[in-house]
Amino acid sequence: MRWAGPLLDELPEMDGESPLAAMTHEERLVADFRATGLTVGPHPMQYRRAEMKRMGIYRASDLAYLPNGRRLRIGGCVIARQRPGTAKGMMFMSLEDETGIANAIFTPDLLQKNRVLLISERFLMVEGILQNQDNVIHVRAEKVSPLRVTRAETVSHDFH
Repeated sequence: MRWAGPLLDELPEMDGESPLAAMTHEERLVADFRATGLTVGPHPMQYRRAEMKRMGIYRASDLAYLPNGRRLRIGGCVIARQRPGTAKGMMFMSLEDETGIANAIFTPDLLQKNRVLLISERFLMVEGILQNQDNVIHVRAEKVSPLRVTRAETVSHDFH
């Protein structure tokens, strides 16, 4: 039970136990995103972190401490896709996890090969080479796969 504060201390509590079962983490995420487009609770990736660790997926906050050129996996919720006309067909993507944002770069060939996946999936795992030069960090993608994290309807900002 939550403390009501001094203004309501003297009033009797009319509510009893709720007949409804408590929401699961997944139900809460789905309801939050459906109602508001976000959640004030833990990031969806946080609920799956142990699974992501077993898959070898690094957190966004880990990337700054890894050496340039390391082959690795990142994963998260796609929050932005960009394909500027001046980028010679390259696609830039930002993936968010519970620790921050990781950026990935896709070549035109990889984009063409995985177009539907890259344009439509809400959560992705990207395998590639870490490029960490002068604190500008991104992963040069070599392979991409969908991640099953939540059914919540997340939305990305797409510019392509």
